[in-house]
Amino acid sequence: MRHEVSDAHTARAVGSGDLPVLATPWLIAWMEAATVRAAAPFTTPGRTTVGTGVRVKHLRATRVGAWVDVLAEPPAEAEGRRLTFLVRAVDSTGELVATGEIDRAIVERQRFLAEASAQGSGIDQGGRGGLP
Repeated sequence: MRHEVSDAHTARAVGSGDLPVLATPWLIAWMEAATVRAAAPFTTPGRTTVGTGVRVKHLRATRVGAWVDVLAEPPAEAEGRRLTFLVRAVDSTGELVATGEIDRAIVERQRFLAEASAQGSGIDQGGRGGLP
């Protein structure tokens, strides 16, 4: 997935710093989006994935106007309902911007939403939001 860095994507704009370079939160969001796409072969109708963990090292600043290619390598197979993706980002000069791992869990869409709604209402369902 290729993304162009705009003023809206800067650390200054999102409050994660005061410099006009790609913000780490945006970089992680782009990486998560890549894992959602890469997780598609692991889901069936009625199922989706949710993020459960992020371990990313942001190694290099990226200026406004540059682009970043974000890649997510899926695991060979799921470990139960857990998926761990190797992620990396490379900038328009070919330099490594970030590397890491992102974890996702396969969940039943309707069950997850029902439990999230119940949690939001203060009703204890004794679950973990549909996670195994």
